[in-house]
Amino acid sequence: MTTIDIGINQTDRTNIANGLKKLLADTYTLYLQTHNFHWNVTGPQFRELHLMFEEHYTEMAVAVDDIAERIRTLDVAAPGTYKALAELTSIREVEGVPVASDMVAILTQSHEQVVKTCRTVLGIAQSAQDESSAALISDRMRVHEKTAWMLRAMR
Repeated sequence: MTTIDIGINQTDRTNIANGLKKLLADTYTLYLQTHNFHWNVTGPQFRELHLMFEEHYTEMAVAVDDIAERIRTLDVAAPGTYKALAELTSIREVEGVPVASDMVAILTQSHEQVVKTCRTVLGIAQSAQDESSAALISDRMRVHEKTAWMLRAMR
């Protein structure tokens, strides 16, 4: 195998990748949470929430692939098991099936948590002058900030 030489030293690549692993875990966990709520939402806002949750998890399905591929681009293995992702995530698991209004509140908090994770990892990427990772993280942060805003507007 060829040695990677993209202008970012191994220590920085490892630190960035470790941060991206947390972002991947948070995003994947939020994806699962959103998909679960899509399947199980009921009540007067059923159609609106069902469709909105589908839009959200569909967008995140693409995002997890982008994040994992960036980790691989940095020459680090991406976590790919439930166990590994569960150990890395900062998103709380939800027990049972909450009512629709609680689903919206939970998803709001989860998107806000992903934003916080993005902010932390963004600083690591910026300090290593890793513009590619920084751009990806910044784009993800913008999506989650907007989604949290939209969810907050529903409450």
